[in-house]
Amino acid sequence: MQENKTDALGTEPIGKLLVKLAAPAIAAQIINLLYNLVDRMYIGHIEPTDTVGKLALTGVGVCLPLIMIISAFASLVAMGGAPRASIFLGKGEKERAERILGNCVTLLVLVSLVLTVVFQLFSRDMLLMFGASPNTIEYAVSYMKIYSLGTLFVQLTLGLNAFISAQGFAKISMLTVTIGAVCNIVLDPIFIFGLDMGVPGAALATIISQAVSMLWILRFLTGKKTELHIRRSCLVLDPKIFLPCVSLGLSPFIMQATESVLNVCFNSSLLQYGSDLAVGAMTILSSVMQFSMLPLQGLTQGAQPIVSYNYGARKPQRVKKTFRLLLISSLCFSTLLWAAVQLFPHAFVLIFNDEPELVEYASWALRIYMAMALVFGAQIACQQTFIALGNAKCSLFLALLRKVILLIPLIYILPHFFADKTFAVFLAEPVADTLAVTTTVTLFFTQFRKLMKKMESHQEGENAL
Repeated sequence: MQENKTDALGTEPIGKLLVKLAAPAIAAQIINLLYNLVDRMYIGHIEPTDTVGKLALTGVGVCLPLIMIISAFASLVAMGGAPRASIFLGKGEKERAERILGNCVTLLVLVSLVLTVVFQLFSRDMLLMFGASPNTIEYAVSYMKIYSLGTLFVQLTLGLNAFISAQGFAKISMLTVTIGAVCNIVLDPIFIFGLDMGVPGAALATIISQAVSMLWILRFLTGKKTELHIRRSCLVLDPKIFLPCVSLGLSPFIMQATESVLNVCFNSSLLQYGSDLAVGAMTILSSVMQFSMLPLQGLTQGAQPIVSYNYGARKPQRVKKTFRLLLISSLCFSTLLWAAVQLFPHAFVLIFNDEPELVEYASWALRIYMAMALVFGAQIACQQTFIALGNAKCSLFLALLRKVILLIPLIYILPHFFADKTFAVFLAEPVADTLAVTTTVTLFFTQFRKLMKKMESHQEGENAL
């Protein structure tokens, strides 16, 4: 039964396959967003809401950069391991693919233990560094101390779910996220209000929900439906197995881990040249950007196993057709998004805040910040396809290029060339996007053509034999 499921990646019509895999992946992204918002919704209603609720909500918000770091480490292992497992499945090397899965399981466990110790010992210092105030630090620490105890559950849930998607089980992957979200929605009010645990109750509800998701994943990856199984013999670490996975995973790791650094850079620069209003607007802009990019992330997650499997199976035409469809779909979405933001910026801002002065300011800033969103589809399609093809060097360079090499320096350089300093800070995003997209597309098509020609030549040689 499962053999047919995996074989479908190499035989089923690309369009039908992409829809089948991308739709649940997009749904999972949206559900995961709601998952993250549930804690804040309930915490904001802790009585009295104008004092305790507000401070508790701010305190938990300060934990977000540390939570993103935990997620980034899961990506470091799994987002490099899952594409490589798909590639070897396509080659028919199932044993090699299972060794990759086993090594990634061990790495995720080891990383979880290290992160748990670090956050238990240094969470207060790190939270203060990321903006916790004397009024909010206790709420932040109480949340983070408990949340970090569940790091193992978070790492295995996020990390191993990628291996389910890599086999084409998009619906099972979505169900994993849904199970955790439903548990969290049910447990949050029980622990926060029913047991009067407040902020620690929210953290406890979250890690229990992640534990339930983890158990679901482990049951699936040791069951009959999966092609890749977690086997004891594959858990022994082998540098030849796990180092290429970590190398490939550096790109998504950097993309996630640098979000916190970017927030600090934007906020410090805006506070220097603008006001608290500008910093508040930046929070909304980054939220709009993250929310609006969820469908693109779902699309690339749906395309990844198709590209990786067929690359491993040496089927260049299917690889090219999948990328072409991914690129067109991504560009169509990003163009529609750009048009909607430019025409109706107020509608996007009102999702997050309805204070008139902030809405007006953020709407103006949003038009600038997302001025080049129409071509962002090309950036993410090319960059994620590099990862799906196992090209660690190019994917790592592109991850560093947009945020570290371009965006962070531009945040501080551009204000020296404009009279309106806050305008210049917001302008750093579209300038970086333009340069990054141009470089990414040029590099991708140069490398992609070479790779496809190599595969076609190899295919012709095999047919001649």
